[in-house]
Amino acid sequence: MVVRKMAIQHRDGTVLEAKKAKVKSPPMFKVMLLNDDYTPMDFVVVVLQQFFSLSREKATQIMLKVHRDGAGVCGVYPRDVAATKVEQVLGFARQHQHPLRCVMEEN
Repeated sequence: MVVRKMAIQHRDGTVLEAKKAKVKSPPMFKVMLLNDDYTPMDFVVVVLQQFFSLSREKATQIMLKVHRDGAGVCGVYPRDVAATKVEQVLGFARQHQHPLRCVMEEN
């Protein structure tokens, strides 16, 4: 947190100091899907649409990035939101018996 001081001087010579605190933004975390050789591409697209509210076109682009590069960023969120999304995706993948991996890392 950064604290700034402001001084206000009155006619009688007294000085009042007001402190303004600037709150630092919370750290943000990237949520990423990791490539594997077993999870169907269509399932990855569904995950991206359902849990990250992406259009089919954007979800397909990210899925292809995961397929080609080994990982793809689904979104950037505060820590608690990112952790929730990771758990939701992993649970959904397990429920459908896919080994899809989802991780988060500080941005």
